[in-house]
Amino acid sequence: MELMDKTINSYFDVWLGPRDPRVKGWLLLENYTPTFIFSVLYLLIVWLGPKYMRNKQPFSCRGILVIYNLGLTLLSLYMFYELVTGVLEGGYNFFCQDTHSGGEADMKIIRVLWWYYFSKLIEFMDTFFFILRKNNHQITVLHVYHHATMLNIWWFVMNWVPCGHSYFGATLNSFIHVLMYSYYGLSAVPAMRPYLWWKKYITQGQLIQFVLTIFQTSCGVVWPCAFPQGWLYFQISYMISLIILFTNFYIQTYNKKASSRRKEYQNGSMAIANGYTNSFSSLENNVKQRKQRKD
Repeated sequence: MELMDKTINSYFDVWLGPRDPRVKGWLLLENYTPTFIFSVLYLLIVWLGPKYMRNKQPFSCRGILVIYNLGLTLLSLYMFYELVTGVLEGGYNFFCQDTHSGGEADMKIIRVLWWYYFSKLIEFMDTFFFILRKNNHQITVLHVYHHATMLNIWWFVMNWVPCGHSYFGATLNSFIHVLMYSYYGLSAVPAMRPYLWWKKYITQGQLIQFVLTIFQTSCGVVWPCAFPQGWLYFQISYMISLIILFTNFYIQTYNKKASSRRKEYQNGSMAIANGYTNSFSSLENNVKQRKQRKD
């Protein structure tokens, strides 16, 4: 294992240049192997988990879901606060900020971004809870792609560009995650579900986040500083891939549902106009809704 780590590290050093010495020896950052193994295990569980649960009863997980989502909400809020204050303390430039001009604020940003990297490992649990609850329809290509790539991308970010211009996307994402995980935590409590109205706006916020990140990253390309250009081009490309996938998710989830509701409403109006209503269908729908609300 040690020989493999040295070989991989030597390839990365040739390919990407010397690492940032400020993160030398930090947990999980010294070698890429642990991050890679965690990612492979995640994909194996995504593949094998639903097969294992196929003939089993779904788990409720209600209590642990509340605790898990509350924990991630608080962690995201902490990261957002620390990133904003760190950027202000270091006088970071919105248009382009290199990785060695913020003084002590740079170290503050690096410490917070390590937690951001580590949170991507914790967030693998999102998928595992879907599997245990047999909510396999939520394990989409977008979901798996986003979770599997983020941990790996941020391992590289933390080793080569752990502060400076890297702060912006993580700051926005931490804010979005405060909204998202608070929603998931509250939705785990059935009595709270009728009062939760902002799910649709979370996806809209994520799309706005990606667009703003592309804009801010592009500023570093147009008005360059000492921040490596290759990382900026990569981030723009990755954000474009997320915009495509999240837009598709939004259309499939909300636009098609709205269209389906309009058709149902029109069909219902037609039935009334013809002098009858389909009471059996209404009863069946009510039974289905009651079943769906039980978890």
